[in-house]
Amino acid sequence: MTVRGRRMLLVGLLLLGVSGAAALVLMALNENMSLFFSPTQVMAGEAPQGHPFRLGGLVAEGSVVRSGQSLDVQFAITDGANVVPVTYTGILPDLFREGQGIVARGRLQDGLFVAEEVLAKHDENYMPPEVHEALQKGQQLANPHSQ
Repeated sequence: MTVRGRRMLLVGLLLLGVSGAAALVLMALNENMSLFFSPTQVMAGEAPQGHPFRLGGLVAEGSVVRSGQSLDVQFAITDGANVVPVTYTGILPDLFREGQGIVARGRLQDGLFVAEEVLAKHDENYMPPEVHEALQKGQQLANPHSQ
């Protein structure tokens, strides 16, 4: 094999290796990416079925049902226009309560959001920007004449 042939083989193998590494990085980023959706977007079918995403809004009043014997909790998240039922198994944040702004990470399964993690805002003045924006849009959808 000539010197030129070896160089071409080396360049080809190098390009193949770089392409493979780039593909692996993109796959890892895609798996770890968690998009945010509001209850209105989920009800409109915009959220991915079976893939993880973040759902944010307020815990709907009167929706929290705790199991007496386990860590199972059912509640609903609303943006003022739509409501998505949520189930979660685990210890909820201390600030979790009805009317509280939260973000839950999980998957949608047969119309039920199965949360893997629930995060609550940390003080009275802060709300994640995504939740604040989703609530404003939900209010506008629920009350179109109040603008």
